[in-house]
Amino acid sequence: MRFTTLAIAGTFVAALPIAEPLRQGAQQRIVPDYARAESLPRRTDGLVVNAAEPANWIGNTPRFWYRKAVQGGNSFVLVNANTLEQKPAFDHDRIAATISQALGRSYTGVTLPFAAPSFTADASGFEFNGPDTARWTCTIATSACTRVPVNLAGRGGGAGGGGRIGGGLYGDPPVPNPAPRASPDGRWEASIRNYNVFTRARGAAAAPWMPLSTDGSEANAYVIQSIAWSPDSRKLAAYRVKPGFKREVHYVTSSPEDQIQPKHWSRLYNKPGDVLETAQPVVFDLTTRAATEVSNALFPNAYTVSALQWRRDSRALTFEYNQRGHQAFRVIEVNAATGAARAVINEETPTFFEYSAKLYRYEIGDGAEVLWMSERDGWNHLYLYDGATGRVKNQITKGDWVLRGVERVDTLARQVYFRASGMYPGKNPYFIHYYRVNFDGTGLVTYTTADANHTVRFAPGGEWYVDTYSRVDLPPVSELRRTSDQSLLQVLEKADASALLATGWKAPESFVAKGRDGTTDIYGIILRPTNFDPRRKYPVVENIYAGPHDSFVPQVWGLQTAMRQQAELGFIVVQIDGMGTSNRSKKFHDVAWRNIGDAGFSDRILWHKAAAAKYPANYDIANVGIYGGSAGGQNSMGALLRHPDFYKVAVSYAGCHDNRMDKIWWNEQWMGWPIGAWYDSSSNVVNAKKLQGKLLLVVGELDTNVDPASTLQVADALIKANKTFDLLVIPGEDHNAGRGGITGQYGQRKQWDFFVHHLLGAEPPDRNRAATSP
Repeated sequence: MRFTTLAIAGTFVAALPIAEPLRQGAQQRIVPDYARAESLPRRTDGLVVNAAEPANWIGNTPRFWYRKAVQGGNSFVLVNANTLEQKPAFDHDRIAATISQALGRSYTGVTLPFAAPSFTADASGFEFNGPDTARWTCTIATSACTRVPVNLAGRGGGAGGGGRIGGGLYGDPPVPNPAPRASPDGRWEASIRNYNVFTRARGAAAAPWMPLSTDGSEANAYVIQSIAWSPDSRKLAAYRVKPGFKREVHYVTSSPEDQIQPKHWSRLYNKPGDVLETAQPVVFDLTTRAATEVSNALFPNAYTVSALQWRRDSRALTFEYNQRGHQAFRVIEVNAATGAARAVINEETPTFFEYSAKLYRYEIGDGAEVLWMSERDGWNHLYLYDGATGRVKNQITKGDWVLRGVERVDTLARQVYFRASGMYPGKNPYFIHYYRVNFDGTGLVTYTTADANHTVRFAPGGEWYVDTYSRVDLPPVSELRRTSDQSLLQVLEKADASALLATGWKAPESFVAKGRDGTTDIYGIILRPTNFDPRRKYPVVENIYAGPHDSFVPQVWGLQTAMRQQAELGFIVVQIDGMGTSNRSKKFHDVAWRNIGDAGFSDRILWHKAAAAKYPANYDIANVGIYGGSAGGQNSMGALLRHPDFYKVAVSYAGCHDNRMDKIWWNEQWMGWPIGAWYDSSSNVVNAKKLQGKLLLVVGELDTNVDPASTLQVADALIKANKTFDLLVIPGEDHNAGRGGITGQYGQRKQWDFFVHHLLGAEPPDRNRAATSP
């Protein structure tokens, strides 16, 4: 990939005032610091061995496998929980030789071209997706592998959003004459013809298609993906969909690889405020040929409705309704005979319902009872509903902690296995632990005890579980335990990081300080360079991503290479989760409601000040920079707009600088609908005139996640406000920045150079000189 720098409205200008001796010292160190930063991955990658990934159970058997790090790569281990036998899953070297010969490439036993094989139930063989886009099958006894070509035709398409309709998720117009949908008894099939529902008897090629509907049209068509047959094959239901506004984002590939001239293309991309398609459920009776349109009184103004699902006895069908603005979410049941609708679950909130991460529904006894997740008491918990009355029978989990997800439900024992965080006062509230509880809320059982972040894999039959846990300062440990009494059966792996630590690498420091309310703990990590000098003061660089859909400070073992490379240049690098991010209380989360621009800065700044108070000799709080991508790009620029007295330098990659310019689902979930003045308040474009400090904007010209025009519009606003800034447009680049830095060696280096110049007061190496060019 080729990269080009485009400077607009200014280039690097004079650095912030820095004492001359410090500037001279930084300049003397800069070349070796860059060399150390660039060589860090080579010096540290692959040095941790025996670090196991989460286990994978094989069918309904006592066997499981996992992959672990070994010297030079990875290996696969097979374990029998009954016998505690632990052995290589196969002959790695022979499998590598077989695949190498077949593909004409060189693989070794620790560099196999797959990470997630699928084992047969008897563990006699496995399959994997090869690097040649083919499916491979291997027999373990003979180490023979066979290539099975994969037919890629017809992949993709269908109902987007996991079978949900609305929110611009279908995108494409209805397909004329699509493949028919067969009834469960095999006697009938349904299709869409001329935008209407038609049926005919199966098995006779000449059987005529007969219309069930006549009200469909090109602008209000029935959708083939939505057709749902009743289990008794006597009825079917479908959505009639009226299209919304089909917004397109246009792209120019300026520097294509296969021609000199640029290319133009576009894609559908709904944004906040757009008119969305609407879906009307209709129930059809095959015997009477009657159509019953379901009243939308309980589901007006839908953002999305889920796929239609029938009760097993065909008495009714259900779907989920997410209201535009995400302040109401209902589970609707429709009487199949009358078309009458009722709300089995009615969730309403004055702020937002986080449907993207905190939506869970599990039905018991064909809808007689429902397990439902809700934050209604201020914390994310499970509730047991009476499916017939729509009333809460009891709250299953309760307390000032967060349910993070349901692992499995045992309907016979009436128990729920779940993961949660924050149950232990005084401990890190982000660490995930695993539990079991009875439907009535009694009998809580804890499966994980180590003070760390856990990933548990329960055996399908429930007899055993594998617990893999770590912290940022604790390499992974993997243990096999018995579920009935949580007893330890075998320590499977205990990672060895001694070779890594011998390089001077040090684990991040977890640091906690009080937030804006004076009582809430704010968590973050601190990273220092490997040649850290306790007598020296270091400028601080914050890696920010304040998206409300999750929390982002690492809680598990990892190298954090991108942040560490930044630190090697002479910085202290930090990452913080402020208020407005997820996985804490609803009150903590609601700070983001119609207020993305807040980004938790009030908490972040207090955290920085507490760190500086603890480390006054090293933590240079007068020289703080910040960087981030995507939502973090909006956040990092926002730091200079809203808190220029604290943040001095920012690098912003692919920012959604105005929430009206970004994808609809993410922005309307937190900023709400209809569009209001609060969108202006959080907009970097509207507030560009407030810029102080040094800003570098970076954007890929082909960003398919955040409209690249968002960055160009904020650049336009800065130019109109006569502000000085730097802009880097990367040809051919998509959004793939991740949350830790800028994609590509060139973009990352520009970030390094920007902070070195403006925070250290040093000049980066001159890459245009042959002696220093990489």
